[in-house]
Amino acid sequence: MITIIAIGKRHEAWIADGVERYSKRLQGPWKLDWVLLPHSPYEGLQARQDESQRILTRLSSNDVVVLLDEKGRMLDSPSLARQFEGLQATGRRIVCIIGGAYGVTDEVLERANFVWSLSPLVFPHQLVRLIVAEQVYRAQSIASGHPYHHE
Repeated sequence: MITIIAIGKRHEAWIADGVERYSKRLQGPWKLDWVLLPHSPYEGLQARQDESQRILTRLSSNDVVVLLDEKGRMLDSPSLARQFEGLQATGRRIVCIIGGAYGVTDEVLERANFVWSLSPLVFPHQLVRLIVAEQVYRAQSIASGHPYHHE
């Protein structure tokens, strides 16, 4: 099971359809569990601190944490599949974090075992959820030898 903690409202309908489509295809340790935390009522630094603190309360000391951040490491899909296979081999819970509009604090960044960038572009947070769901499905497909991913 891969837990995804995301700041923001519930999935918009078009995002929910896509996330559900990929989530239904996921099996075993690749299944997704979504934890949506509401936006902070504050702005700027206060919002970042409030949201980050709420994220941190959802983590256990044993979790393997993957933080999504545009300054993180970009991977191609086969490398991402290997990365997730390696994380799953630890037997620990994998938690992916999608922060809010103001990002996350250094404390969350330091807690991350891996910082993953989808692109140097910045995407709307709802769209990031869909991309993450698809990329996890693609990683599972690559790991299992399914022909979904073409090289």
